[in-house]
Amino acid sequence: MSNMKRVLFKHRSIRKFRSTPIPEEMLRDILEGATRASTCGNMQLYSLVVTRDEKLREELSPCHFNQPMVRQAPCVVTVCADVHRFSMWCRQREAEPAYDNFAWFLNASTDALLAAQNLALAAEENGLGICFLGTTIYTAREIARILNLPGGVIPLTTVVMGYPDEEPGLTDRLPLNAVVHYEKYEDYTAAEIDELWAERESSEETRRLLEENDLPNLARIFTERRYVRKDNLAISESYFELLKEQGFFNN
Repeated sequence: MSNMKRVLFKHRSIRKFRSTPIPEEMLRDILEGATRASTCGNMQLYSLVVTRDEKLREELSPCHFNQPMVRQAPCVVTVCADVHRFSMWCRQREAEPAYDNFAWFLNASTDALLAAQNLALAAEENGLGICFLGTTIYTAREIARILNLPGGVIPLTTVVMGYPDEEPGLTDRLPLNAVVHYEKYEDYTAAEIDELWAERESSEETRRLLEENDLPNLARIFTERRYVRKDNLAISESYFELLKEQGFFNN
């Protein structure tokens, strides 16, 4: 098995970290690896805000619902879509940029998330553990304030990174035919949907979750406990407002 295949097939989210700092040279190599990700027009429309200062990590912690790993991990990387830097470069050369709009938020988001995945792979290849934090978009406004993000820059996700202090098992995945369509998209029949989720629904983990939540099936846990409509709408509205404030809807 190749080194990269070993990294890909052994990925797991780490939520407990040792406080051991990441060596400076290793961190630089990991960050360099992130910058080698594919990018729209070679514009690199992202920024990686690397937070190692203990007080700043403490300040960021409530933004991530006070999950202990934000304080434990020696390195917290906030991944941002960033059209600000490229627009400054254009203006300083008397070229008027037109990247303050939703289309370029999408381009910058793609750039940023590709760089984030490279960052994660490079970290894991160096023996570190990582965890992506979806809480970033929930509290993007407060994160932007703490990190002094200017207009044209908005948080997308956060990667905590450090030496693991746990060895969790691999998380299950849907079978390949659930997510891969050859030539054209083939819609699913009801029977196929049942088959694709059968193994997950019959797992011991699901049995435990159903018991804890007193609900009849796993789908109801997602819609009634984890990602409920009122929260989804509130988060969407808040993030959309921040997008406008940060200048992604000017044109």
